[in-house]
Amino acid sequence: MNRKLLLLLVPLVLIPVGWFAITLLPDPPYKSLDNEGLEQMVRDGATVIDIRRPEEWRQTGVVEGSYLITAFDERGRMMPDFAARFGQLTDPNEPVVLICRTGNRTSTLSRLLTEQADYQEVYNVSRGIVSWIAAGKEVKPCSGPGPDLRC
Repeated sequence: MNRKLLLLLVPLVLIPVGWFAITLLPDPPYKSLDNEGLEQMVRDGATVIDIRRPEEWRQTGVVEGSYLITAFDERGRMMPDFAARFGQLTDPNEPVVLICRTGNRTSTLSRLLTEQADYQEVYNVSRGIVSWIAAGKEVKPCSGPGPDLRC
């Protein structure tokens, strides 16, 4: 077979195979929230934890009532005090909502909490604070957590 033709056909074969494989993956063990879902969880009194870094809180502000606990440093390493602080604020049998900038870090953390720490009701704000702000939702200016880990 012509080498150029082969190079063109291989991606066409692999893309559907890859897409099919993705559709076979099980649903994540946590629940995803959109902005309306987050609003409802806040109204219901769920614990909301913003896992971003302080410079991110200062840049965008935070969802009113959120607890501020940085989960990962700028290199993506877990903060040494995160687990202890998180454990003080949450109960594995109660709903907990995680928010970050776009939902990537919280997706990873949500999976970890449900699969390895036995949290039963973990919610990931799937598009994070970026989507919240783009939708015109309110944020509270914040330079970092106070003594109660809120602004």
